[in-house]
Amino acid sequence: VAHDFNNLLTVIMGSLDSIRRQLEDTPSEPDVARLRRLQGMAFQAAERASSLTSRLLAFARRQPLNPEPIDVNKLATGLTDLLQRTLGERIALETVSTPGLWLAKADRAELESAIVNVAINARDAMPEGGKLTIETANAWLDDDYVEALTEPVPPGQYVMLAVADTGHGMDRQTLDRVFEPFFTTKGVGKGTGLGLSQVYGFARQSGGHIRIYSEPGLGTTFKVYLPMSSLTMPVRPLRDSAPTVTRG
Repeated sequence: VAHDFNNLLTVIMGSLDSIRRQLEDTPSEPDVARLRRLQGMAFQAAERASSLTSRLLAFARRQPLNPEPIDVNKLATGLTDLLQRTLGERIALETVSTPGLWLAKADRAELESAIVNVAINARDAMPEGGKLTIETANAWLDDDYVEALTEPVPPGQYVMLAVADTGHGMDRQTLDRVFEPFFTTKGVGKGTGLGLSQVYGFARQSGGHIRIYSEPGLGTTFKVYLPMSSLTMPVRPLRDSAPTVTRG
């Protein structure tokens, strides 16, 4: 359904763009100016609808991905300014980068989008302010761990990206539904309920895994495990290596 709807939106947006070009060549008159405004409003609405279908495709693991080796430390640090502006002044941002981090295999744009989506949900869970921590680590998922999961995850080496907040947390009922498309605890008009389902779909389509740890009043931690790139030599980091901390 999302694919078919996206195809229809492509036709609609193409037609609206053709209308825009023709209006630009038309002498400026009151009626023409009004048509230009209407065209712009229609095109923006179509763009928002296209964004929603992209999120649905991500949840369904049908979103086209371009996986590449990624230094998640650099990617997370590079998002600091954007995230701090998104979070606002009442929320402190800290990035903990692990030395010797393996390269992850993932789509760069989708990974950035996933981090922003989780950060926005964390911000909404801290209306009075708080702290958001982004941390990276090398992870070995062994047979015992993956056998206990309800979804198939291959054992092996992964790059872990954790996003933790000090917000109000979630109860068990909310945790059980948090990745459902259109499920949201926000008020009407304050969220589509597709942000976290997109993160889940991206992680699974990338061959990775995602876990949530949360309790009411104790905050929430999202841990995304992405496959290690084949360009990385899987050597365990030295025990005395200290993480690099960046505060926003």
